[in-house]
Amino acid sequence: MARQRIVSIDIMRGLTLLLMLFVNDLNMDVAPAWMGHMQADFDGMGLADWVFPGFLFIMGMAIPFAFAARIEKGEANQDISKHILYRSLSLIVIGILMLNSGRVNPDLTGMSRNLWALLMYGSVFLIWNDYQQKDKTPFLVMGLRLLGIGILIMLVLKFRSGQEENGGSLIAGWWGILGLIGWGYLIASLVYLFFRDSVIKTFVAILFFLMLNILWASNLLEFLNPVKPFLGILIQGNVPLIVMTGLLAGLVIKKDSGNGHRKIILTLAACGAISLLAGFILRNWFILSKIQATPSWGLVCSGISFFVFGLIYIITDVFGKISWAAFFRPAGENSLTTYLAPDILYYLIWMTGVPVLIYKDSMNPWIVVGGSFVWAIAMVWLTALMKKIGISLKL
Repeated sequence: MARQRIVSIDIMRGLTLLLMLFVNDLNMDVAPAWMGHMQADFDGMGLADWVFPGFLFIMGMAIPFAFAARIEKGEANQDISKHILYRSLSLIVIGILMLNSGRVNPDLTGMSRNLWALLMYGSVFLIWNDYQQKDKTPFLVMGLRLLGIGILIMLVLKFRSGQEENGGSLIAGWWGILGLIGWGYLIASLVYLFFRDSVIKTFVAILFFLMLNILWASNLLEFLNPVKPFLGILIQGNVPLIVMTGLLAGLVIKKDSGNGHRKIILTLAACGAISLLAGFILRNWFILSKIQATPSWGLVCSGISFFVFGLIYIITDVFGKISWAAFFRPAGENSLTTYLAPDILYYLIWMTGVPVLIYKDSMNPWIVVGGSFVWAIAMVWLTALMKKIGISLKL
């Protein structure tokens, strides 16, 4: 039997994306400090320090439902594994390209940074667009994807940063936001593929990555330095930890959906309280720091996410109120498009010099914050419009 899409997951994903677009656009020289990221050595959190972990959490929540649909269709583990690897690798590749777009040396590369980035994003949409008529026009779709691949290869070959690192070519660095998402998705998906709906085994996996995060933050994993450039996200443990707390929440919803709302709400609240308590206990040894990816910060963020999702679940699933979220729900259903489309506009604006972002130059916090909020809403509407005309990324 086909499973219905979990509305509350889409709504929270849309909410986190809306907030991500908002905080990414803010001029933090003027906006209130609590809206941005805290400094690496500061013991505390701002709004922006929760937004990305909130997205990682909700991504983990969606995994049991997405894989259950594939399993119900009769897909073998081998086919599901191929999907996991393809999706993870795609996110990692796009993340690396985005990370390096800011390192382009125009003189050495032979084109401006803005043009390189626009061609890169255009290629991403050509390759990974969900073409609605692909069955009717397979050769056209194949041609567009090959064109995108060709442009990307050309951009990679022409890329020069002028820096010593990696001979001036592309670097993996910290993998970029999408790269981190790709690594988190890979690890959490494989955990689910092996352990399926086992809450106990999933909890053990969470404890494993929590221990890795603690050991990493304590500088006790330095003997693994040779492989950190390749497996650093796994060794660090923080990203997998956050994604798998979301996976645990997804299992709670999936396993207890037939037992009424009360048990689900109480379980989510208990998990949130335990995560917050553990995070604040660990704060005695590790500060709350997104930049340092401390275990205390990861657990506190997961605790907040448990409660935020629980509230959304009560509003949407218990009381059936979903109309309030209609304007950003499309962002949750088309998350990758929502995240990438604004960057294309940014580079177009910077290239043409059209004064669209003049609100950023204001010294009035209300204008700066209001402008970024309007921008974020406009980007969500743009995603919905792009979807209607057949432009929507799907990995």
